[in-house]
Order: sequence, then C-alpha cells, then structure tokens
Amino acid sequence: MDTPAPPLHILILAAGSSTRMRGADKLTETVKGQPLLRQLAGRAVATGLPVTVALPPDRPARHAALDGLTLTRLSVAGASQGMATTLRAGLASLPPQAAVVLLLADLPELTTADLSLMAQSYASTPGQILRATNVTGQPGHPVIFPPWARADLMQLSGDDGARQVLQAHASRLRLIALPDHHATTDLDTPEDWASWRSGRE
Repeated sequence: MDTPAPPLHILILAAGSSTRMRGADKLTETVKGQPLLRQLAGRAVATGLPVTVALPPDRPARHAALDGLTLTRLSVAGASQGMATTLRAGLASLPPQAAVVLLLADLPELTTADLSLMAQSYASTPGQILRATNVTGQPGHPVIFPPWARADLMQLSGDDGARQVLQAHASRLRLIALPDHHATTDLDTPEDWASWRSGRE
C-alpha cells in the first residue's frame, strides 16, 4: 500500500521591501483590476490548499489587498532582515509534518492551473523537491519542499532565499515545466511593469 503524500500548504512570501520600484509597491500594482498580491493569493486559494501569506507589519495596503480571502495572514516583524527571516517565520507557522509550496508574491502570470499541476506532480513523487520552470527550461517558482527539507530551510539566513538548499539537494530535485514564462516573469522595476503591460495590450 502506497504511503500518502504529506499535506501541502502554500506559503506566499510577501514581505519584501520593493526597493527597486523607487517608492511604489510592486505587490499593489494593478493586474486585471486587482492588486498583484490579491490576484496571486486568490489563485492560490482557488487550488483548495491552505494558504498562508507572510507580510511585513508596515505595509497596510498589502494587508488590505487580502481582505475577504480565506487564508492566514502572518505579520513578520523582522522582515527587513531578509527573505530568510520571512521564510523561517512562515515555515514555523505551518504544521511540522506538512510539505510547503514556496511561492513568491511577484509572479503576475502564474495561474491556479499552474499551482494545481505542481501539487498533482508532488502527489506522485512526494519525496522530491519540485521546482517550476518556464517553457524553455529556465528554473523559477514556485518550489515545493517535502517535510524532510524543512530543517535545512530553517537554517537559512540573509536574503538568498532557498537557493543553497536547492543546490545541496540537487540530486533530489525534479523540474516541472509550466506554460510560457509563468514561472519566471517577475516585475521588479517601473520599467519592468511598463514593458510587461505594453506587451499585453
């Protein structure tokens, strides 16, 4: 009898400072009439998986963007210390036996279908780390980490995210191709946003 895969939780990292936007906040930029953060969080909720959003305490517009969605908001007091602080706080808030879908909040093209494909792929190979790629094979996000990887993730520091954990366990990494550039389109500057929007008109 096959052992069922550990339960999956989606953790959205939305506590970054957005410094390259020169005063604007990329997570509250409008996509299809909604703040980017709300759009992405709504797509995550639509998978039916539990969703936690890690937020900084000093960005009320981000908190407000999530109003009405069925998810958990986690305010991370030390978010300014780097992404690893937010990641550790988010992981610590989840059930210890759960696998985590690690999702950055600035991916405007990622869809519910993409997230569901990742979850379905994990169910068939629950012992592996799964990382999304774009259509050309370039690695991106989200990344699914099994429970066995959480100890390593909790040791991270600074602003490198989970890169070193992925490198350390490359032999247990499986790549999942998502359509087009869904896994790799992130918009960090006003110019990025202008270019992306012009290409969709």
